[in-house]
Amino acid sequence: MTLLIAGGGIGGLTAALSLHAEGIEDVRVLEAVPEIRPLGVGLNVLPNAVKELDELGLLPRLADVSVATGDLGYYNRHGQLIWREPRGLAAGHRWPQLSIHRGRLQAVLADAVRERLGPDAVVTDTRVVDVIHTASGVRVTARHPVAGTTSRVDAEGLIGADGIRSAVRAVLGPGEGPPPWNGLVVWRGTAWVPPFLDGRSMVIAGDDRSRAVVYPMSAADERGRVLMNWAVAKAAEPGAAFEDADWNRSVEPESFVGHFAHLAFDWLDVPAVIRTATEAYIYPMVDRDPLPRWSHGAVTLIGDAAHAMYPMGSNGATQSIVDARVLAAHLARHSEVAEAFAAYEAERLPVLTRLQHSTRRRGPEIVIDLAHERAPGGFSDVREVFPGTELEDISANFARLGGFDPRTVNTMTPPGAAAGAGARR
Repeated sequence: MTLLIAGGGIGGLTAALSLHAEGIEDVRVLEAVPEIRPLGVGLNVLPNAVKELDELGLLPRLADVSVATGDLGYYNRHGQLIWREPRGLAAGHRWPQLSIHRGRLQAVLADAVRERLGPDAVVTDTRVVDVIHTASGVRVTARHPVAGTTSRVDAEGLIGADGIRSAVRAVLGPGEGPPPWNGLVVWRGTAWVPPFLDGRSMVIAGDDRSRAVVYPMSAADERGRVLMNWAVAKAAEPGAAFEDADWNRSVEPESFVGHFAHLAFDWLDVPAVIRTATEAYIYPMVDRDPLPRWSHGAVTLIGDAAHAMYPMGSNGATQSIVDARVLAAHLARHSEVAEAFAAYEAERLPVLTRLQHSTRRRGPEIVIDLAHERAPGGFSDVREVFPGTELEDISANFARLGGFDPRTVNTMTPPGAAAGAGARR
């Protein structure tokens, strides 16, 4: 079985490793950039995805370059705690939640792909631009920007893991247009600063117009500092427009930090963290509309190419990893690529569609909106703002929707276990 993967990000590399683990070794990852470098900022890998990476033998490497998140706290604009919940091992999962720099996660995956599939498994300077179906599978056209050439290659199947601006998705559904913008502007970056709270806490604070997300991604250095991920977001000014969702558009912190001066608390000074940033980027908060189908014959989509969503709930990288594992399992258990792709879609698309809709409603971060709506000046007792089990229910319902509640993670069957036999490798 010869397979091509468009995109060498988190989902694409995990797919390559998962296919190899299933005995499917004729796999190539086609990556557009000339060199895979540790770019980006932080992300969280939830326990359901960490379980999958552990089954690929990667958890020890990842543990060395990440932080096992201990808890997640939601705070209002006054720094008052709305809701705190244990995460990962502290919540009863058998696997941790990992806070990690995206570049470090990608590097671990890329190194493993080259070790296991060979040094030529990842082909850089190769941007997939077109695909057509053939009698034996697909014919993929790729451009090589640095070399200035174009090439074509045949395979039995193509996996589109090429992100929110996926060329593969555009071929399958021409005319979709750019990702829709929800009117929020996001600034993200990293900084080497002293830890806050217990050093393993993730914090989301703000109101219905602006908020911040802050969490550590490393152990302390010799000066007692940790690599901190921060992200702040606010509604755009009237008339503002973004032509492109470019995650790597750099910006000076002083150009925006003033918007978040109110998020300076005695236990965490968000503006101070931003001012010490080693890198800062700006981009519009965009996603993709849910699709009625991801698979067309011998072509399918995974990750952001299939279901790009807002970052509420930390599901982007997590669901890409789970996609890759489920897809590889179905490919190992079905004799035809198109059948495997259809089975993968049937298992994953309904779940991810519901998750996409949930993140458009702010996901679990809705508690911050509700706290501001009900008690804009703050509160003395959060239970007067959220009666009964409302906070617990919001958290638990989203965890079940995303498949990362402890019971699901600790007892779930292997990906694609319902698939039939008869693999062709």
